[in-house]
Amino acid sequence: MPRRKSLFSRRLGRFKGDRRAMALLLLLAALLIGRTWLNEHPGDNPWAPLDLRDKPGWATPTKFGEMRDDTELCRAVLDRSQVAFEALEPQGQGECARPDRTRLGDYPLAPDTPPTTCPVAAALSLWKSDTLDPVAQDVFGSDIAEIEHLGAYSCRRLYGRSEGAWSQHATGNAIDIAGFVLADGTRISVLGDWEGDDEKSAFLRRARDGACAAFSIVLSPDYNAAHRDHFHLDMTARWNGVCR
Repeated sequence: MPRRKSLFSRRLGRFKGDRRAMALLLLLAALLIGRTWLNEHPGDNPWAPLDLRDKPGWATPTKFGEMRDDTELCRAVLDRSQVAFEALEPQGQGECARPDRTRLGDYPLAPDTPPTTCPVAAALSLWKSDTLDPVAQDVFGSDIAEIEHLGAYSCRRLYGRSEGAWSQHATGNAIDIAGFVLADGTRISVLGDWEGDDEKSAFLRRARDGACAAFSIVLSPDYNAAHRDHFHLDMTARWNGVCR
């Protein structure tokens, strides 16, 4: 005649089963909470498609990196982010070939809006919304009316040398920013206002620092004399996080 389990043994078995069920419920609850949090914070969600209107998070730099070599993906990001742009026909050849010519359609560049690569266009859009607009309001209480530039495309090597590495400007993957004009007419010049201890200097330094969160390479007057009058901003795929 088989021996019956004691009451203690039966209770212990149920207790172990209850513990496993409780652990499973806690795990499911944690997964649900985590998924909800990620949905509410797409900048921190590596699976959420990049949208430039979302608050940047720890996953944003990786998503930006993925589109630096993928024009179709980059333009899909601009579409998703409702950034106005025009896809232009490729031009050039050799080291100065420009298969990606993207022109922003609603961006206050002056004296004109030059074609750049799509990653530069995306970084410009992010820089304006996340840095320039809020910093201008914080420092001056005014909006940005114009962003003055010295050009984007230039078929040349670094520093105009006859040999050596090619500039990112050779493919339009860079733009040089010389100054800003506020809605009230105030002009802020990199050449004239970088050095100092006033609101204009503070704005320029915060603008430079904010650009470092959007672009691969940012060079300012702090880098060398060749950049005393502009910020060099580019989206090279070779480097990331150079901010000087």
